[in-house]
Amino acid sequence: MEKTNNIFKGVFKESSREARKFLASIDLDKEMILEDILCNEAHLIMLYKRGLIDRAATKEMLNCLEVLKEKVRAGKFQLNPELEDVHLNIEAYIIEKAGVKHGGKLHLARSRNDQVLTDVKLHLRNELLELSSNLLSFVKTLLKRAEKETNTVMPGFTHLQHAQPITLGFWLTCYVSMFLRDLERLSYAYERVNTSPLGACALAGTSLEIDRDLTKKLLGFDKLHEHALDAVSSRDFILETLSALAILMSNLSRLSEELVLWNSKEFSFVKLPEEFISGSSIMPQKRNPDVLELIRGKASYVLSAFVQVLSLVKSLPLGYNRDFQEDRRMLWESLRISKSSVSLLKDLFEEIEFDRDRMFSLLCSDFLAATELANALVRKYKRSFRESHYIVSELVKELMKKNKTLMDISEVKEFLEKHNLPFSKSELEKVLDPRSVIKEIKSKGGTSPKEVKRMIGMFKKEIEKHEKTLEKRKKRLEDAYNLLEAEILEILTK
Repeated sequence: MEKTNNIFKGVFKESSREARKFLASIDLDKEMILEDILCNEAHLIMLYKRGLIDRAATKEMLNCLEVLKEKVRAGKFQLNPELEDVHLNIEAYIIEKAGVKHGGKLHLARSRNDQVLTDVKLHLRNELLELSSNLLSFVKTLLKRAEKETNTVMPGFTHLQHAQPITLGFWLTCYVSMFLRDLERLSYAYERVNTSPLGACALAGTSLEIDRDLTKKLLGFDKLHEHALDAVSSRDFILETLSALAILMSNLSRLSEELVLWNSKEFSFVKLPEEFISGSSIMPQKRNPDVLELIRGKASYVLSAFVQVLSLVKSLPLGYNRDFQEDRRMLWESLRISKSSVSLLKDLFEEIEFDRDRMFSLLCSDFLAATELANALVRKYKRSFRESHYIVSELVKELMKKNKTLMDISEVKEFLEKHNLPFSKSELEKVLDPRSVIKEIKSKGGTSPKEVKRMIGMFKKEIEKHEKTLEKRKKRLEDAYNLLEAEILEILTK
């Protein structure tokens, strides 16, 4: 076997050990070893079919790559940091095993510029499919809980102040609606990710007669990123992914924040599962919502990752720049955070306990039916809403002075009669009962149990569409990899 030392050095003096360490991307590339092998295999098959390398060299290198693939899956292959990145590691391995006569042909008609992009996209699309599957599973868990809570009344808030009665099912489906939009954003990001840059080479394409459509097909890409210079210059697919992740984590953080509040003694709306809380090193009674707090905290990493990558690319000239190496650091960590956050919240919502009695008691001890009483004045006495709003506001002030609430029906009745607005006791009981209020809110998308049930049905249909899209995408990748394996087998056994 020929020695591989300095085979990639070129005409320049070898970098110092410190410089090589600074330039190395091994810690980032370990995510993409299998993807680089697949990229190499598709590239080799294309070169062979185009007559650019002979069968002997193709067979020798494919044999090496198939063995290496098994080593990687068994955890028996480690990247050498002296070789800077995953691409040089694998090329060095092939040259060592197959000799430079054969292995030296591996890098024909491509550059590390299009190769790294291909590897990133191969890995990223799998991550997006996994995250989308996890998020769909979480959404279905929320929807299952919502179906059981369509009649559970609770306070709704604006400005963190009691506002109007809503149902717990309505609150839960709000997050379902929110996370379904996150799924759409992840789906759009996948479309941009799943375009093939392979064959763009360094920046200008190649004079060799390659077949970019074949490598696209073998690797399961939906279409080509045709313009070579744009392909190697572009990182907007990473920005779109990070943008979707940042919005997703922002939404997960909002949900976590509400649960942190609801877990407090002042709210006491929920009891968190013990697996998701921790105690105090000094206070024995504490039930700290640490998992939720960390989801809230880690959301800021993902948000900052998006800003960092955006600032990284905003002033770069066209073509590959080494700055691009840093985008993967933020991308892989953001994906890890997002996947774990979604999975943890799904598990939490399968076990969380809601205190329905506490929620209802707060409704009855405050003025959440005030808006509905104003609406009743409009309906019964044809008063303008502004006039009705003023009257109810004066009523609330008077009740507060007496330390009374709207549940004190006789007080309310007496006040309204003074203003020539008589209601029967039964009428007021219906208007001011939170359970009646939510049933009267019949507008589309509102909190009434009937509307929430309708929206649950609508969301289930959206979920089915997302599931079909995911299955279709997974099947496309499976078919492509089966085709790639069949091509490899034919060459190795022919």
